[in-house]
Amino acid sequence: MAVVETTNLTKSYGKLRAVDGLNLRIEQGSIFGFIGPNGAGKTTTLRILATLLQPTGGDATVCGYSVVKNPREVRRHLGYMPDFFGVYDDMKAWEYLDFYAACFKVAKSRRIRMVDDLLALVDLSEKKEAYVESLSRGMKQRLCLARALVHDPAVLLLDEPASGLDPRARVELRELLRELRAMGKTIVISSHILAELAELCSHIGIIERGRIAAAGSVDEVLRRRHEQRIVAATVIGGGDRAREVLAGQPGVRLLRPAVEQEGPEATRLTLEFGFDGDDRTLSELLAKLVGGGVPVVSFTERVDGLEDVFMKVTEQSDE
Repeated sequence: MAVVETTNLTKSYGKLRAVDGLNLRIEQGSIFGFIGPNGAGKTTTLRILATLLQPTGGDATVCGYSVVKNPREVRRHLGYMPDFFGVYDDMKAWEYLDFYAACFKVAKSRRIRMVDDLLALVDLSEKKEAYVESLSRGMKQRLCLARALVHDPAVLLLDEPASGLDPRARVELRELLRELRAMGKTIVISSHILAELAELCSHIGIIERGRIAAAGSVDEVLRRRHEQRIVAATVIGGGDRAREVLAGQPGVRLLRPAVEQEGPEATRLTLEFGFDGDDRTLSELLAKLVGGGVPVVSFTERVDGLEDVFMKVTEQSDE
């Protein structure tokens, strides 16, 4: 079930199209990584979803409510944390959350317990009485995330949530987002930290010049960029027998000369080849190598990282 969906979404500034006919589906309970270079349309799209910008054309829905026709209902179901978050330095941490909970008309009788629960969730209970100005950047980031949760939204939009954080704060934020997903939240993250998105996200969408260039589960997007699967087989000793077995299989194409490595006991040879088959036929190929007397040390499929895929997709868009 899609909880966020855009249909031919467009946003123009004069002759410039920041978002150009964007079609996107984000499934319930997913952590969706929204990736793109500067100026690709990420922040504009998030601001439209957050009802802060009106689209020029098309529409978007959050939990079934249109951002154009029902913006008030969208806000009830959505929490938004912008890339440049604002905080009131002269408030205490609990006052800050209490103020925003009151803005969302949360009853006073509920706010005391709710504020304590949110501070515990973002690991700021010990800073309840601390003034916001005394908090570190990472703590302020977590406090702003708690602010986005005061009305218990189903969907969270986080624009560059790890920007400016040190490595430890990024790890803490990543664990917090996983916990929120376990609580049933759908999370949309705009970020340039591609390696962390690959570890964190269940789905990704690559946007380039206002359009989706690739989207799907992380594994799907990573695999989709290859016309063939790329497999590396490392064997002990001479590779003649391995070459014979591989050459006799349909859909196998050696890509480059074998790489030799001197080991403590014997020379290791790595053969890299393209393969057209599915997982079952790939496992059968390994069985044929072993059954043919080839001493296989390792047999692995090479998959590009998210950064490699991002570069390929954006280069194709430029072309």
